[in-house]
Formats: sequence, C-alpha cells, structure tokens
Amino acid sequence: MKNVIKGVLRRFRRAEDGTATVEFVLVFPAFMILFLSAFEAGLLMTRQVMLERGMDMAVRRIRLETATTFTHNQVKRMICNAAGIIPNCVTNTKLEMTRVDPRNWVDVATVADCVDVNNPFEPVRTFQAGSQNQLMVIRACSLFKPMFPGTGLGFQLPRRTGDFYALVASSAFVMEPI
Repeated sequence: MKNVIKGVLRRFRRAEDGTATVEFVLVFPAFMILFLSAFEAGLLMTRQVMLERGMDMAVRRIRLETATTFTHNQVKRMICNAAGIIPNCVTNTKLEMTRVDPRNWVDVATVADCVDVNNPFEPVRTFQAGSQNQLMVIRACSLFKPMFPGTGLGFQLPRRTGDFYALVASSAFVMEPI
C-alpha cells in the first residue's frame, strides 16, 4: 500500500499536464481587473465630458438670453438634454447657481452639494437668477453607480451617498447686457 501511494505521488510530481492552467489562474484575474478598470474609467470620463458639455450648452443659453429668467428645473432640463448619456439625469443631478461680486469675492463652498439619495426631496441649496452684467457661478453635481463596484477602479472611487460616486461640473460666466 505504501509503495502504491509513493508510485502515484511520483507520477503526479513528474507529470506536466495542466501547467498552462496554473499560469492562467495566476494571470487572468489581473488582466480582468485591468480590463474592468479601463472600462469603468472610460465610462466615468465619458459621463464627465457629457456633463461638462451639457453645462456649457446651458450656460451659453442663459448667458445670451438675459431677458429670460430661467428656473432651477429649466436649467436642469437644458443640461440633461444636452448631456444625453447621463442616466436618470433629472433625478440624480443637483444644481447650484449664485451671484458673485467680482470686487468683493466670497469663495463658494468647496464641496459640491449633491442629491441625497435617502432624501430626494431636499430643497435646492442656492439658485439665484442673474441680471445683465452680473458674474454668476453655476455648479452641477451628478451621482452615478459604478458598473463594477467590487473590482478595480469601481471599488476605489470615493462614494458620496450609498453606492454612488459624484461628478461635478462648474462654470463661471457674465450675463450679457440686453
């Protein structure tokens, strides 16, 4: 019996079947994490660019149409319509627009105010309509869930509320005279 076990172990040790499987098992997870992180980063950057584009298009319209007073919901719709790719944009985006005196500069809050998923009916932080020749600062914060929250970049992203990470777009502009 002892010789039989020794013979089986000797044959097992000398066999080279399955050696490629060991390399695959060691290398495959690293490549998958790299691939999933690259996909997550591409999606994150695409969403950021589209949020910035939506913001630019809305700011251009607000800046040029000084005679029209836009509401919070109208500006949010303009941003979301121009952004296009952002899922649930109207419900997951929060805007903040303030007048700033260029001669007596007061710094706006450093942390953007985002939608609280647990309390979606929280009032708007600050949304002031501007008039001609006023300096305005507008900021949009949009929340997203990572595609792969348990691996790579999706795991490392800082979370705001729950499982969401925030993307922020901000812009400063002067209201054109009529």
